[in-house]
Amino acid sequence: MHARHREPQLLGNEATLERMARILAARNIDPAAAPIPDAPEPFSPLDALPAGMPPRYQAAVADHPTVLDWVRQVSEAAVAPSRGARRQVATGPSLLMAGVVGAGKTYQAYGAVRALVRSGVGVRWRATTAADLYADLRPRPGVDSERELAAVSRCPLLILDDLGAAKASEWVEEVTYRLINRRYNYELPTLITTNLAIRDLRSYLGDRVASRLAQMTTRVEFESVDLRRHSAAA
Repeated sequence: MHARHREPQLLGNEATLERMARILAARNIDPAAAPIPDAPEPFSPLDALPAGMPPRYQAAVADHPTVLDWVRQVSEAAVAPSRGARRQVATGPSLLMAGVVGAGKTYQAYGAVRALVRSGVGVRWRATTAADLYADLRPRPGVDSERELAAVSRCPLLILDDLGAAKASEWVEEVTYRLINRRYNYELPTLITTNLAIRDLRSYLGDRVASRLAQMTTRVEFESVDLRRHSAAA
């Protein structure tokens, strides 16, 4: 009895290449005639930045001296994950901006993110109001609140807007402490805005949160001028 002769079987990548060659030949396509470009088209991270920003702040420009100094410090602290790779925001100082509603704090915060990108560093960032954060983290069926808190806590750069606007409670104080404490321990840059006067933060946030903020942030109080009303009057 003669053993049947079998054609050698192609495995893995060889089989894939053989199939592709047969498909291209059946369609009269010469693979050499249409080479795949080996370099991506030029891409500016600044062009993609507005997609993650509210329309009102897509053209925000940071011009406050303290905010610009914060941008410089965070940019200088950026590191490259490997040789030749773009430097990324990893650790750095935090900034607490206090002032009345309409003083321009949120505008400066988004402007600071744009300034970082313009400086040439890569930055993974996230923005939320304190009220939205608490709503997202409030325990409810089908939502992994702990996972969401971990994601916000570990984000390389966080804008936490309107801290102190939500109603105070033991749960709010505990969640805020866990968020701020993790960012404090890992030295993750955080831009915090609040309508409360700095002297009033302790009574609203509690001693533990206020203590962490005092150690991790540079604090600046904006002038008591509502820029939105000022612009409307002009």
